Amino acid sequence: MSARQGPPITPAGMAALKARYDQLLGKERPEIVEIVSWAAGNGDRSENGDYLYGRKRMREIDRELGYLARRMKALRIVDPANQPDKDRVFFGASVELADEDDNRKTVTLVGDDEQDAGQGRVGWSSPIAKALKGATIGDVRTVRLPGGVKEWEVMAISYE
Repeated sequence: MSARQGPPITPAGMAALKARYDQLLGKERPEIVEIVSWAAGNGDRSENGDYLYGRKRMREIDRELGYLARRMKALRIVDPANQPDKDRVFFGASVELADEDDNRKTVTLVGDDEQDAGQGRVGWSSPIAKALKGATIGDVRTVRLPGGVKEWEVMAISYE
């Protein structure tokens, strides 16, 4: 019997999803319910902006809560600190890369739900992450990007 394995996420990424869920459920939704209840008591609902907006916002919040609940249930928490082979690039690795012109950048491979290109956090299923999986220092990997093909050499690997 094999355990079903969902997409990976770091402990910090799961904590961020949980915090968003708690914020919506514990703060934003009750505030909207209060506004809608107040607005409903003001008579004609067909032209009541507070009521109409509140109902719309409540549906958005409920949709996001449902999505977050399903997503958190499906994800698998993987702690990069527990990676047994720290000489290779796997989930959670921070990798220093150099291109042909020795331009350097560092990327961290994280779950798709926590990717942020501006912070150098790339999703586990992104082209660059797929190209880097299993690489060691000194390996040159080819990445196919929308702008064309680019080669990167792995200069350093670390795990938080």
